[in-house]
Amino acid sequence: MAGHGRHLSRSCAVQALYQWMVTGQRCNVTGDGLVDCGRLAGQYRDFYLHLVRNIPEHVELLDRLLVPHLDRSIEDVDLVELAILRVGSYELKHHLETPSKVIINEAIRLAKTFSSEYGYRFVNGVLDKVACEVRSEAEA
Repeated sequence: MAGHGRHLSRSCAVQALYQWMVTGQRCNVTGDGLVDCGRLAGQYRDFYLHLVRNIPEHVELLDRLLVPHLDRSIEDVDLVELAILRVGSYELKHHLETPSKVIINEAIRLAKTFSSEYGYRFVNGVLDKVACEVRSEAEA
């Protein structure tokens, strides 16, 4: 159940970040409004709120981590995939307690749900390279 709760937190965060990128509105940190995350409670709601508060604050750093590993300009990356990449790279950089494989597998799962048919391959390739850059060889 813990994995399911965290997955739902990430899923809601991707949706909120996507809406932020499209509308320019800051993510609604109350959990009401931009994304319906009423199914989240306790630590999973806290994790969602943590992501939607902190990723916009660190977006420039996250994009600097991503850009060297993209096969196109960041402006040409699909916004859904970019939201997933930002969540994944944020976790890789700031949540060292979560194994890289877990973060990358979650990003792949989100891409299979929200992205184009083969978007998960792009997400996997980019986050794999980011993991090698920000985590030790033994952990990545």
